[in-house]
Amino acid sequence: MIDASAITGVVLAGGRGERMGGVDKGLQDFNGVPLAQHALLRLRPQVGPVGISANRNLDVYESFGVPVWRDGIDGYPGPLAGMLAALDHCETPWLVTAPCDSPDFPPDYVARLGRAALAQDADMAVVLAREEEAPAGSHDSDWRVQPVFCLLRARLRASLAAYLHGGGRKVQDWAASHHTVQVPFDGPGDRSAFTNANTAAQLQQLRRA
Repeated sequence: MIDASAITGVVLAGGRGERMGGVDKGLQDFNGVPLAQHALLRLRPQVGPVGISANRNLDVYESFGVPVWRDGIDGYPGPLAGMLAALDHCETPWLVTAPCDSPDFPPDYVARLGRAALAQDADMAVVLAREEEAPAGSHDSDWRVQPVFCLLRARLRASLAAYLHGGGRKVQDWAASHHTVQVPFDGPGDRSAFTNANTAAQLQQLRRA
């Protein structure tokens, strides 16, 4: 197992929030706590150093008591830019990411990715989760890769920078250029653990759940 102190964690909250009307998604209320802060509280016990990737309302994010890292590339190029910003500040061998809009990821999420990465000597490990609506015992087609839930070696920084500056934007395309292991999450409580809130309606549904 990778020791938690060897992993820097980052909550990704730097998007435009277009499908939620352009609001800062990480600051939307989730049962009395901003989404990004809720994700931070869940991630923090699983890692060593931790920070937030954000591009707006930086003073609010700073009030959460952790470093806030802004994208080094203009134009909201997506979650990979947040990963790169975190890698620019990462002083541990590993970095793990969690998007702000999936607040219920498992409390052992990082440990499970770490075990798989070490077992296969992988550069990256990403979550493979069941579709929430898929019935138990259904076929492999009901699995879905969750590439923004990702554990990666910090030494991949140069590769990621080259990919982004070359115009690349898709996490899965970049991950495919490295030894990446997909880690199934299908235990008790995993079925809805990676449900995300891209829209106001989805956020309301998460609140009710």
